Amino acid sequence: MQKLYPDAAAALDGLLFDGMTICAGGFGLCGIPERLIDAIQASGVKDLTIASNNAGIDNEGLGKLLRTRQVKKMISSYVGENKEFERQYLAGELEVEFCPQGTLAERCRAGGAGIPGFYTKTGVGTKVAEGKEVKNFDGQDYILERGIFADLAIVKAWRADESGNLQFRKTARNFNQPMATAAKICVVEVEEIVPTGSMDPDAIHLPSIYAKRMIVGAPYDKKIEFRTTRQREAA
Repeated sequence: MQKLYPDAAAALDGLLFDGMTICAGGFGLCGIPERLIDAIQASGVKDLTIASNNAGIDNEGLGKLLRTRQVKKMISSYVGENKEFERQYLAGELEVEFCPQGTLAERCRAGGAGIPGFYTKTGVGTKVAEGKEVKNFDGQDYILERGIFADLAIVKAWRADESGNLQFRKTARNFNQPMATAAKICVVEVEEIVPTGSMDPDAIHLPSIYAKRMIVGAPYDKKIEFRTTRQREAA
């Protein structure tokens, strides 16, 4: 099965439609599928529901899709660096489902494992619990969280072999791995493709069965989400 496509537009061909749900990997601007996000923006698909740890920043990452008003709903845990997200949310133009970070990761992992829901203590007694089933186990309350299973997952890997076995690098491993399993089809952009059999099997983070389509996205420019510097002391 040929998994490697020439570019992001080709890899997404036939997969995008208005109103779909997308799981997007990455953390801040680290390990995000930049080329695939650009192709989704260029396609003009709209009314998207996107599950992602965050919404990027203004004009970077998923912030690009917010700027073009292609997103109807965000399921996220951290949105603190995106002014356009804030503006749309406060104006009632964007539906937001805030989800604790660990719960979001588990919702995607559960969805990918075929688990429709699970109980957790996280969020009990807070707004997170509003409208959710509460059940008592051993004298303590837990809330029911639904697994997430999307129409499409877009993730970024550091390295892949030609069959689609994936390695993620450092921080980029956290949300890319569960997101890749939590959809009907997963499209991956990678920095490097190596021959099948050249990767140490113990170093494979996600087996090839999950990666249905791949592109090489490199080279990348390293973008910094929030730059903090100190004033240089006088000599």
